[in-house]
Amino acid sequence: MKESIAVYTKIPNVTDVKIEPFDVNKRYTKPHRHNKYIELVYFKAGSGFHYMDSIAYEIKPPVVFVVNNNEVHHWEIDSIPEGFVIIVKEDFLEKIIDKHINQQLYRLKKEQMITLQYDESIDKLFQVLCLEMKQTSIQKEVIEGGLKALFAKIIGYSNRTERLDNTDKTIHFEELLKQELRNDVSFYADLLSINTQQLNAICKKSFSKTASQVISAHIVQEAKRQLVYTDRTISEIGYSLDFKDVSHFVKYFKRHTEITPLVFKQASII
Repeated sequence: MKESIAVYTKIPNVTDVKIEPFDVNKRYTKPHRHNKYIELVYFKAGSGFHYMDSIAYEIKPPVVFVVNNNEVHHWEIDSIPEGFVIIVKEDFLEKIIDKHINQQLYRLKKEQMITLQYDESIDKLFQVLCLEMKQTSIQKEVIEGGLKALFAKIIGYSNRTERLDNTDKTIHFEELLKQELRNDVSFYADLLSINTQQLNAICKKSFSKTASQVISAHIVQEAKRQLVYTDRTISEIGYSLDFKDVSHFVKYFKRHTEITPLVFKQASII
C-alpha cells in the first residue's frame, strides 16, 4: 500500500548545500519528493527521461532540470550519464550573505527544464564548486560567488523573458503554500501580516492571477500527485487537503479539471 509519497533526504543535517557529480548508480529511481530542499541537475551527457509529476521530459544534453521540494519526480536514464547535482536546503538560503542568490533561485524554481548550449564555463564553474566542497575548510564566500555566477549563466538560457516580481511577500506566499494547503485566502494573508486585498494585488502583479486562483492551482496539483502516487482514497485525499466534505472536494477538483478525481486516477498511468 502506498499511503504516502516517499520523501528523500539526500543531504546530511549538518550540511546546507551539496555540490557533486551526478551519481551514475541513480539512473533509475522510484517516485519521490524532497525534504525541504531544491535540486538542480545538469547533464552534459546521457539519455532517457526525467519524470516530474507524471510528465516525461526527455534528457537531451546539455540540459538542466530543476526539482522543487514539493514535486514528485524520478529518473529513467538508459545510458551512462555525466553531469553535476546541486542541492540547496532552506537553511542555506536563510543564512546566505548575498541575497541576490535567493532571487536567482526564485527565478529558477519557475522552470522545470532549461535547454542549454555547449558552454565550457558552466562545466568549469561546476568543477570549481565541487573542488571547494572537498576542502577541509570550505569558504562560504567562494561557494556563494560560484553559485551566483553559475545560476546567472543558467538563467541566461532560460526561455522566460518576463520580469518576475521578486518581493519577499511573493516568495513567502509560495513557501507557505508548500508547507500547508488550505482553500482560504485569509489564512495566508494573516500569516503574511497583510489583508486579502493586498495579497490579491501581489498575486495579480506576480502571477497575473488572483490569490484564490494561485491557491487552487497548488491544491489541484497536490491532489493529482496523491491520486497518482498513493493508494489513498478520494476521501482521505480530500481531508488531507483540508476539505471537510468529500463531495466538496470532488466538486472542487472537477470545477478546476473538468473531470472527477476518480476518473483522473483511473486514467493516470505512471
